[in-house]
Amino acid sequence: MKPHKNNASATTSLTPIAFAIAVAFSMPALAVAQTAGSAEPDKTQSTLPSVTVKASADASAAGLTPEYAGRQVARGGRVGILGNQDTMDTPFNSTSYTNELIQNQQSRSVGDVLLNDPSVRLARGYGNFQELYLIRGFPVYSDDIAYNGLYGLLPRQYVSAEFAERVEVFRGANTFLNGAAPGGSGIGGAVNVLPKRAPNEPLTQLTAGVESGGQAYASADLARRFGEDQRFGVRVNATKREGDTSVDNEHRNLNAAFVGLDYRGRDYRLSADVGHQDHKLNQPRPSVTPSGGIPAAPDASSNFAQPWTHSNERQTFGTVRGEYDINSNVTVWAAGGVRKGNESNVLANPRSTANGTTTSYRFDNNREDHVSTGEIGIRGKFQTGEIQHNVSASASAFKLDSKNAYAFSNFSGFSGNLYNPVAVTSPVPDYYIGGSLANPLTTHKSETSSIAFADTMSLMQDRLLLTVGARHQSIKDETFNYNTGALSTSYDKSRVTPMAGVVFKPSKQISLYANYVEGLVAGEVAPATSGGTPVKNAGEAFAPYRSKQKEIGVKYDGGNLGGSLSVFSTSKPSAFVVDNVFGLNGEQRNRGIELSAYGELQRGLRLLGGVTLLDAKQQKTAGGTYDGKDVIGAPELQGNVGLEWDVPGVPRLTLTGRALYTSSQFADAANTLKVPSWTRFDIGARYLTKIGNQAVTLRASVENLMNRDYWASAGGSGNSGYLVLGAPRTFVMSASVDF
Repeated sequence: MKPHKNNASATTSLTPIAFAIAVAFSMPALAVAQTAGSAEPDKTQSTLPSVTVKASADASAAGLTPEYAGRQVARGGRVGILGNQDTMDTPFNSTSYTNELIQNQQSRSVGDVLLNDPSVRLARGYGNFQELYLIRGFPVYSDDIAYNGLYGLLPRQYVSAEFAERVEVFRGANTFLNGAAPGGSGIGGAVNVLPKRAPNEPLTQLTAGVESGGQAYASADLARRFGEDQRFGVRVNATKREGDTSVDNEHRNLNAAFVGLDYRGRDYRLSADVGHQDHKLNQPRPSVTPSGGIPAAPDASSNFAQPWTHSNERQTFGTVRGEYDINSNVTVWAAGGVRKGNESNVLANPRSTANGTTTSYRFDNNREDHVSTGEIGIRGKFQTGEIQHNVSASASAFKLDSKNAYAFSNFSGFSGNLYNPVAVTSPVPDYYIGGSLANPLTTHKSETSSIAFADTMSLMQDRLLLTVGARHQSIKDETFNYNTGALSTSYDKSRVTPMAGVVFKPSKQISLYANYVEGLVAGEVAPATSGGTPVKNAGEAFAPYRSKQKEIGVKYDGGNLGGSLSVFSTSKPSAFVVDNVFGLNGEQRNRGIELSAYGELQRGLRLLGGVTLLDAKQQKTAGGTYDGKDVIGAPELQGNVGLEWDVPGVPRLTLTGRALYTSSQFADAANTLKVPSWTRFDIGARYLTKIGNQAVTLRASVENLMNRDYWASAGGSGNSGYLVLGAPRTFVMSASVDF
C-alpha cells in the first residue's frame, strides 16, 4: 500500500467553428480599427499605456454595476426579476466576481472562480465529471447555472471561464427571483454568468500559458465598436487548452469560442451571443464511493483511473435579448436561447474500503440535449403619495428534450487499489443495457413555465425599501422507456411561491435587511410499492416541494472596504412512506452564519474572503433513523481569505496569497463515514511590463502550495456520498499581451 502523506499547445489548431468565428469577426474589426487609428499606440509615451476594459450595456440601460474598490467584485449584480441592483439596496446576499479577478487568478472554469466564495464548495455530479456547486450545503448542478438570467444554455458539465465577464453568486432560495431551476437544484443559491461585451475602447488581447503536466493554453480576446456613437459592438473569444494535467496520465483537450454582439439604440438595446465548447478528458481521475470506512487520501498527483475511460462533451448555444424604453418610466424586455449538446462517457468509478481496496465496473452512457428557453417582462416606476414604486412583471418558459442510453459491464466488476492502481483490460459493457448508444431515444422531457410580479416600495427618501412579490410556477416532467420510447411516468403540477424583503439604511455605510423567500423543485409521484408492500396512494402526484428560507443580515460599505454578515435558516421537505402512505414526511434544515469581506484594506492591499458556519441536519427521516444527523457533504465551517499586495518600491509587481479551509464532513447519512478537514494554500505573482509599445501582463501561481493530499468533497447529487481527491501542487504561468 502506498503510504498517505501527512502534509498539510499554444500552436494547436482551434476547432473549425472557433477558427471560422475568429477569422470572420476579428479581421474586419482590426481593419476598421486600423483605419480609424484608434488602436495606434502613442510612441512618445514613456509610461505604460492604461488598459481599461469596461463592458458595455447588455440590453440594459444601466449596464453592468460598477466595480468595487480593488476591482475583484462588483457593487451589485443581477437579482432575477428585479434586474441589476446595488448590493446595499437588496434584501438578499450575493457577490459578483469580476473578469479582472478571473483573469488574474488564471481561472479555467466557473468552478475555479467559485472557490473564492466562503459559502461555496466544489463537488462533482453523479457518475461523471460534471461540476457541482454546494451553496449553503445544498447542491447547485451545473445544468442549473443561468446565462444572463436564462437557465439551461451553458455547457452542462464544465463551463470555461472565458465565457464569463462576471460570475454572480446568489446565496439562498430564489425561485421567486429566477424561477425554478430546471435541473431540480438551487435550493441553497444560484449562479449566473454574464457574457462579455465590447468595451468602449478597442481590445486586442492574446494570452498564452502552461501549467504542470505540460498543458498548454492559448486564447484570443478581440473587441471593437462601430458606427455612429460606436453603438454596435462585437466581441470574439477563442480558447484552446491541450495536454496532460497535474494529475498523472490525465489529459484535457478544450476548444471554446464565443461571439457577443450588442447594439445601443436611442431608446432600445439589443444583444446576441453564440458559443461553442468541445471538452474532452482522457483517463480522468474518478470520484470514489466509500464502503465501510474512509480511505486515507492517496497521493494528490496519483491517478487510479483506467486508461480506457474518457468523458467527452460538445455543446453549442445561442441567445438573443432586447430591451425597449416605452417612456422614461416604463421598459419592456424579451430574451430567448437554445442549446444543443452531446455527451459520451466511458467510466469506471471505484468503490473503496478503508484500506484502499477497490472494486469497479464499466459504465458507458451517451446523451443528447435540446434546450429552448425564453422570457418576456416589463419594468416600471410610479409614485403614490410619498411612496416610490418600482414594479416588475415577467413570464418565462423552458423546454428540454433529452435522449439517453447506457450500458454496464458485469456488476461483479474487477478489483484494484487506490494506492497501487493497475490497468486492466476493458470489460465488455453488455451485462445491463438501456437503449442504443449509437441512437439513443428520448428518455426525458421537461417543461417549466412561470409568471411573476414584484413591487419594491421606497420610503423615507430611499432609506426604507420594501419588496413583495409572487411567482406562479408550473412544472411538467415526463420520462420514457430507454428501449421502446414508451411513456413511463408523467408529472404536471404548479405552485405559487411568495417573497417578502425589507432593507433599512440607518446610514450611508450600513444596510440592514431581512427576507422570506422559497425554493421550489418538482414533487414526486407515489410509488406502487415500498419494501414489497403496496402503497395506498400509489400514483398520486404531489405539488412541487417548497423549501422555506428566513434570513436577516447587515451590509457595510465603507467606500474602500465592504462586507456582510447574515444569519439564515432553510427547511427542505422530502417524501417517503409512513403507514403505507407516501407523503411529505421528511425534512432537512440548514442553518448558518455567513461573514464576507472585500475591497482595499489600504492602498495597494486588497482583501477577499469570509467564513461560513453551517448546521445542516436531517430533521425528520424514515423511522427516525437519522434524525439529528448531519447532512452528507455539509461541513460545519468553511473559510477563505485572499490577499493581493502591490509591492512598494517595485512598481507594477503584485504578490497574491489565498487560504481555503473546510472542516470535516460526513459521507453517509448515518454519520459513520467522516472525511477529515483540509486546508489549502495558493500563492502567486503578476507583473505588468512593456515590450515595445504593448502592455504585457505576466502571471504565475502555485495552487496547493504544500502539496496537501485531501478529499476535497464528500457529497453531490442524489444524497450520495462520494469522494473527490483534491488536485496536487500545480504551477500555472501565462502572459497576456494587449495590442
